[in-house]
Amino acid sequence: MAMEPGLKVCLGSAAFAIFWVLAVFPAVPLLPIGRTAGSLLGAMLMVVLGVMTADEAYAAVDLPILGLLFGTMVVSVYLERADMFRHLGRVLSWRSHGGRDLLVRTCLVSAVASALFTNDTCCVVLTEFILKIARQNNLPPKPFLLALASSANIGSAATPIGNPQNLVIAVQSGIPFGRFVLGILPATLVGSVVNAAVLLCLYWGQLDGACKPAAEEVAVAVPTEVVQEEDVTSHRFSPATMSHLLRKQSAGDKQEPVKQQQQGANGHCCYEQPATNGGIHKRRRGASGAGKDEDEHHHSSSQQQEEEDDDSSSSSSWCWKQQLWKCCVYAITAGMLVALLLGLNMSWSAITAALALIVLDFKDARPCLEKVSYPLLLFFCGMFITVDGFNKTGIPSSFWEAMEPYARIDTPAGTAILALVILLLSNLASNVPTVLLLGARVAASAAAISPAAEANAWLLLAWTSTVAGNLSLLGSAANLIVCEQARRSQHYGYTLSFLSHLQFGFPATLLVTAIGLLLIRT
Repeated sequence: MAMEPGLKVCLGSAAFAIFWVLAVFPAVPLLPIGRTAGSLLGAMLMVVLGVMTADEAYAAVDLPILGLLFGTMVVSVYLERADMFRHLGRVLSWRSHGGRDLLVRTCLVSAVASALFTNDTCCVVLTEFILKIARQNNLPPKPFLLALASSANIGSAATPIGNPQNLVIAVQSGIPFGRFVLGILPATLVGSVVNAAVLLCLYWGQLDGACKPAAEEVAVAVPTEVVQEEDVTSHRFSPATMSHLLRKQSAGDKQEPVKQQQQGANGHCCYEQPATNGGIHKRRRGASGAGKDEDEHHHSSSQQQEEEDDDSSSSSSWCWKQQLWKCCVYAITAGMLVALLLGLNMSWSAITAALALIVLDFKDARPCLEKVSYPLLLFFCGMFITVDGFNKTGIPSSFWEAMEPYARIDTPAGTAILALVILLLSNLASNVPTVLLLGARVAASAAAISPAAEANAWLLLAWTSTVAGNLSLLGSAANLIVCEQARRSQHYGYTLSFLSHLQFGFPATLLVTAIGLLLIRT
């Protein structure tokens, strides 16, 4: 593609530069409007400045990717309501054998969860829980936060629904879900092990004697769960709602003893009320009145018992319905994964699963739909338009034409150079824009070699752009989510600095990326 006229190139580059600055530094002092608004601003400038027409901007928005992203977000919301992430928390804390065991479990749970529920969702839900476990075991939080973020990025590379850039690659390449997973899974498994080994080597000394202080304080056996179950996802519930329920329950518990005490007091007065005139007739009437009150007391007690039996039966019925609902949520999610593995349309499979969960819930879906990250969807809309406008300037094509002779994947040296280019661009321009800029060009270059090489090129792009997020703190949204969640935690706050992340991220990323390049095959 030839370069456009100089004015159009300058205007398009300026609009893309504004988008890039706000995407990488959303709180920049000159224009602190955030990533979403920055993305929409870049899209608007591309149209207003004449780099592309309004119709071209509309056509640039990829609806299948947005549909797949929306569907997986809704499914994740219902899985959270069904306590899926609480079960993952149990796996972390159940029969833990020290700090090293806990670190390996963090890597395992984070990798598996991110492959199925996206890396961002995994980091949002598990960050505070991991902080709690580390603090309660007198362990430093840094190794566990690094394990959570890095393993989430590596694990998310295994499936098309693991992260946004994989969604883009899966839709644009047309690679079936099962073939995608089989192609990257070996690299993901080995990469996760290597990543955990690097963490253990760097922080081995800090993970010694994790549970000794807790054992000294308590002489009894250590419980099987370090953190109570309700603490696993407590930060996701509304404190006002929870406290209201607790106040209502405690008030009800207090009212029942008061009623019983009042009934006992009234009965006592009836039985011991003296006869003022000392007459036999009045004493008999008092005795008969006492008998009558005693009957009423027994009647009220039996009625209260019946009410308690009704409450317990209704409570057991409600628990049974909740368990059935959770099983249905898991079944629908499994059905979605099966549909994806069978090669059905990924976007409509995710949307169908989301709507099935909404219908199954049988109530107003607004509270659940409000948890969907609509700013992220808008960010993608603006980014599609901005990147497409930047492509129209001819700069990305000229850059790739200069790099293509040295970055062909039919030689080891070319594969290494291509991986380094993707690593660099993913940390400078973020991984999703890098995929949008280079994806079609890398695939076209590989298609000239063979169809299998084209599929390998897409998978290499997915692996490298995803693992590149571990290089620095700004490399992926998952890193920033873990950092911000940890910093804002009220009771377990911790600040993960850029340099502390880079000390681990730089060697681990180069090593894991190199291993993946050797193992990825379609």
